[in-house]
Amino acid sequence: MKKDTMTANKSKQKSHKRIKPVYIRVCISTIILSFLFITSGCSELKESINILSGKESDGLKSEDTFVGTDTDGGNGESTQDNGEVFANTSEKAGTDGAEAVTDEGKQDPEKNKEEDSLYAALSSESGLGDGAIAGAAINIYTINDGRLMDIVHKHFNAVTLENELKMDCMFGYSNAVCPAGSLHEEELNGEMITVPTLDHSKPDAMLDRILEWNTAHPDRVIKVRGHVLVWHSMAPEWFFHEDYDASKDYVSKETMDRRLEWYIKSMLEYYIGEGSRYNGLFYGWDVVNEAVSDASGTYRKDTEAGNDSLTDPVHTIKSSWWHVYKSNEFIINAFRYANKYASPEVDLYYNDYNECMESKMKGIISLIQDVKDAPGTRIDGFGMQGHYCVNKPTPEQFDKAVRAYGGIVDKVMLTELDLRAEKETGDSEEEIREAYEEQAEYLKELYDVLKKARADGIKTGGITTWGVIDRNSWLQTFNPAGGGADGKIKQYPLLFDSNYEPKPALYSFMDN
Repeated sequence: MKKDTMTANKSKQKSHKRIKPVYIRVCISTIILSFLFITSGCSELKESINILSGKESDGLKSEDTFVGTDTDGGNGESTQDNGEVFANTSEKAGTDGAEAVTDEGKQDPEKNKEEDSLYAALSSESGLGDGAIAGAAINIYTINDGRLMDIVHKHFNAVTLENELKMDCMFGYSNAVCPAGSLHEEELNGEMITVPTLDHSKPDAMLDRILEWNTAHPDRVIKVRGHVLVWHSMAPEWFFHEDYDASKDYVSKETMDRRLEWYIKSMLEYYIGEGSRYNGLFYGWDVVNEAVSDASGTYRKDTEAGNDSLTDPVHTIKSSWWHVYKSNEFIINAFRYANKYASPEVDLYYNDYNECMESKMKGIISLIQDVKDAPGTRIDGFGMQGHYCVNKPTPEQFDKAVRAYGGIVDKVMLTELDLRAEKETGDSEEEIREAYEEQAEYLKELYDVLKKARADGIKTGGITTWGVIDRNSWLQTFNPAGGGADGKIKQYPLLFDSNYEPKPALYSFMDN
């Protein structure tokens, strides 16, 4: 990328200013090398030379390295001039090469120290306090990326399964029709009802891996957030119709309510019931997701403006739940059934985006209050999704929202944090550095708000980012869902770059 003469001269000046510190550093390094040679022998000398010359060894790298230069081949990725790697814009972006990752390049175990981790910072007294969640969303593909999971194991104490506990996955992604041969009878409250078979294969595969880690590392256990039981999106349309056939009439509210209870009962008993092998693994569950309309600031209905239709296999905007119930009764009942079948140790959440928008904030508070006022329900917290842009919402708007929600629920958490860029960032290292620093400054402001709220008595339960490394973020491709991106520009939304390196954003949450 060409620079004008002024920029070039500025770069030269910066270069000249660096000569003296580099000279001093080399002199100091020579003294250190001499000492190592005398006291420790040649192996340490060779390692020191490698580090000082910028060569990586066992996960260590030169302290001058800002943007990594590793590539993760095998999936059609292209390496940009700045060293960042971006995957093709497919649903499995960044995953085809993940399974080929070997132990080479994994982080040095010596670097995996608790005091240097995100979770240790968040759960410290100067952070959000003991028990705070430092979470990240992972999926069936990214869990096979060894380097990514090294980051998870070092920095996070919880994960959210990005897609694998959503209803469409639980029905084997058979969104157009109910899976053939799936229907069978089960007992519910003394009555036999016809229900489809749930497919636990994908979430179980992921949860078994997490259990395996927890068994081997009892002092570094990773918890799980269940996401999500009731959502207008990713719920196959056939689930709302007679005989589970989308070409037939919608079922009655009473029939739909039996299906709702069966589904919540089946999910919670399987994953957190007394006899479940996953009992004790989950710290919380999103019971209802995104049930408030952006447009009206009230309950999301079946008539929401948008390009989707109720006849579509799944929806992005319109709600078939509302179409059947014609009221918020499905939300009330969802929390009632979750309270009935969930262990008291598992927190129950409502979760939503655009949660700092004034009109929507009122609707969310109204929903939460309606749930609290209904008999037999339990709602422990609100998940502020946190799909923000840099500097939007403002720290003041964020503070107002945190305090408003903290005044009505026991716990407030950031559950899907990422930062969307609204304009293209250039490819030069300087432009990317500036974007990273702006992102870090904004996140520091938000974190300060959370810490101050905690000091004022609001339970700020933690922070979960919606992904781990930039190139795997859902924001890299077009997505019409709330908080999504148009897929037209490169995004840098997370705490680690596309080469698995920590960004300044990570240190917004850490004392050092």
